Formats: sequence, structure tokens, C-alpha cells
Amino acid sequence: MTATTAQKPGKNLGSDDYSLSRVPRDQRLGFWTMLLQWLAQSGSISQFTLGATIGVGMTFGNAFLAFTLGAVILEVVIFAIGLAGMREGLATPMLTRWIGFGRNGSALVSFVIAVSLVGWFGVQNTIFGNSVSALVGGPSWMWCVAAGLAITVLVIFGFRYMALFAKIVTPLFFALVAWSVTNALMDHSIGDLISSPAPGQTIPLAVAATAIAGGYMTGAIVSPEMTRYNRKGSHVFLQSASSMILSEYIVGLTGVLLGHLVKSSEVSHIVLSTSGAFGVIVVLMSTAKINDWNLYGSSLGVVNFFQVVFGKRLHRGAVTVALGLAGTLLSAVGIMTHFTEFLSVLGVAIPPIGGIIVAEYWVVRRMRKPLDETREAGTLPASSPTWVPLSIVIWIAAFCVGKYVTVGIPALNSLATAFVLYSVLGLLGLVRPYGTSALDDEDTVPAAPEATPVGAA
Repeated sequence: MTATTAQKPGKNLGSDDYSLSRVPRDQRLGFWTMLLQWLAQSGSISQFTLGATIGVGMTFGNAFLAFTLGAVILEVVIFAIGLAGMREGLATPMLTRWIGFGRNGSALVSFVIAVSLVGWFGVQNTIFGNSVSALVGGPSWMWCVAAGLAITVLVIFGFRYMALFAKIVTPLFFALVAWSVTNALMDHSIGDLISSPAPGQTIPLAVAATAIAGGYMTGAIVSPEMTRYNRKGSHVFLQSASSMILSEYIVGLTGVLLGHLVKSSEVSHIVLSTSGAFGVIVVLMSTAKINDWNLYGSSLGVVNFFQVVFGKRLHRGAVTVALGLAGTLLSAVGIMTHFTEFLSVLGVAIPPIGGIIVAEYWVVRRMRKPLDETREAGTLPASSPTWVPLSIVIWIAAFCVGKYVTVGIPALNSLATAFVLYSVLGLLGLVRPYGTSALDDEDTVPAAPEATPVGAA
């Protein structure tokens, strides 16, 4: 099978986006295009609300410490995992075939990630629809359908069109927010707000750090979905660090000041009430820009799951249609909001995946050798381990620590447990793969280039 037939350009809906292969070096995107993708993940009203919620229960100084702790934790995780994704050109589901889990284990990883992300896509879409309904009228289900279909269409065409959308929305969002927040704060002393006591019930530092780091931990674990399009490791660090600075220190701490100002976490009206119809559109588009990553990551997980379990290579665009329609329908009828507790449980199950990836790729380094040998050629190894049973045991143990240990940050507890257990047992030679599975021919050759780059820089 040739590289051209592996991608089957023009015969499928949308872009497959190298869902089962490495992203070729000549298809990587420039620094500024990728930076805007990262910054787009920082631009949402929900981050202001999180900052305000923390501000109601903490002084500005303590809130600064909480955001610093959360940002450092996230940046370490993102860089360690994202750099592996950049080096290999692989998304998390494919990366785990050789890094810690084996072929069959990667199917479990893909399933958990896919269910979690498409679930949150539906939940966020419900929030989106309810917000628009409250702002401009009309039934919530109608706005859920409109938003879900629009995001699905965007994600069908893949990463490059998502990057182009980010180029449009991100500058508009932050310009709008800067103007609205400046108007809200200009008649008040910033110094007084910084030095003012917490207006509500005190929030412990650990609880605040949990909300900050835990809330984005799943995004950190699947960061290779984005970083596989990076050209350099330094770009991964600079872009992710810029996103952390903007999201935690600028957006989050501004939310803290707004919380002290209005003495409530309900601060979204400050932006929406001062920006008119155009502002509402921009804010809603920025929310959609974040939610498109939920659907995109879920589609990559499903493609890997079906290829491993059923031996069927599905096109990512077609998978996106199915997942997008399902998530949209469930959000429109209001079912998704009942699954938030279940999705939160999955959120504790995902960080150990990151701990195992980091431990194997950067510390133990016994399963990654086939990737090292084929990286330069841009191909995948001809085979992968079938199972790594002890990794599954470590995953379950780390999940239990995150779920049931009440001290510290649950997401960090589960991630650290998995990292330590895998590192120690791996270096002792106890983490061993069992069986060998051959890849399909179409996965062992370089993928054909996608269509002409859109918005690349």
C-alpha cells in the first residue's frame, strides 16, 4: 500500500489529520499559528468565573499562590508529555502503544479519553445553549443544536481550520475582555482590591490549587494532540508557558479582582453587559473554540480504539460527524448534565496515563526504542507490544489514590502515584510487555501530505 492510498485524499469527509500515523515534519505549523492555538485555550469566561470563585474565598496574595502552584504543576505535565508528542508526531492514543501500555492497553486509554472528552463536549454545549438562551432568548435546545453542528463542521476539517478559527477569535476575545474589564475597574482602586480581605467563606490553598490544576489536567494529558504539530521543543515550552501565564496569572487573577469587586463569583455579566451584541458573539465563539478540542481529541481516541479492537480503520472526519451529532443531540435534550459526576470520575482516571507516559518516555525508556529507530524516517514501527499488564495495575492503583485519598490534589495525587510506581518498577525490570502485534501496512509508511496548509505560519 502506498502513502497516497493510506490517506485516501478526497474520498472521505474532512481531514483524517494523521490519526494513526506520525505528523510529517513538513506538515508542522509555525510558532505564531501554534501560539494562537494555545492562547485560545486560555480565553473563556469560565476562567474568569474560576478566578472570581477563588477570589471570594481568598485574599489576592493567597490566590496568587494558588494560581502559581496550579500553573507550575500544569506546565511541568504539559511540557513533559507535550514534548514527547512533538518528538514523535503522535497523539496520546497512538503514543501509548509504545509508551507504557501496548497496543491493547492503548485501546483502553483511547476509550477513557474519548468518553471523557465527548462527554465534556456535550456538557459544555449544554452550558453554551443555556447561556445564549438567557442572553438573547429562544429555546436552549435550539442553540445547543446550532452550536454543536457548527463546532462539528469545524472539527471535521481538522487542525488547520481550527488554527485559522483561533487566529480570528483569540485576538478579538482578549481585546474585548481588556476593554470590558478596564471599564469595570477604572473607577476603583486596584490597590484596595488587592489588599482587601476575602469577601466570602475561606477557601483552603489545597482546595483552590485542586480546582486550578485539576480542572485542566485532562487537557494537559492530551496535549500531544496539539504539540504533534509543533516544530521544536522550545516552541512547546514557550507556547504552553505563555498559555499558563495568560490563563492563570492574567485571566485568573483578573477574575480574583472582579470577585473582590462584586463580592460574588457571578462576574460574566461584567464582560457581557458592557460589550453589546458583538461582544456576546465573540465570547460565545471563544467558548466554541475551547469546546472544539474536546470533540477533536475524542475523535482521535475513537479512531485508535476501533483500529485496535475491531481492526477497522475509520476516517477521523466521519468519526467526528458521529460523535458531534451524538454529543449535540444529548446536550439538546438535557441528558449530558446528569453525567457530570461520572465525567469527574473519569477526570481522575486520566492523569495516571500522563504519569505512566512521562515515566516510560523520560525515565525508564525501555519500550520507546522502536520509536527512536523509526523517528527519522517518519514511519511507525512495524510492531508494538500487545499488553503491558503491570501498567494497567499501576493505572488502577493510581486511580484509587486519586479517588479516595482526601489529602492534597486528587489529579496530582493520581498522576504522581502512577509516575513513581512505574518509574521504580520499570527501573527494576518488573514492567514487561507481553506479546507482539503487527501494525497494518498503511500505518508503517509515511502519511501523504494533507491539503494545502490553511492559516499556517
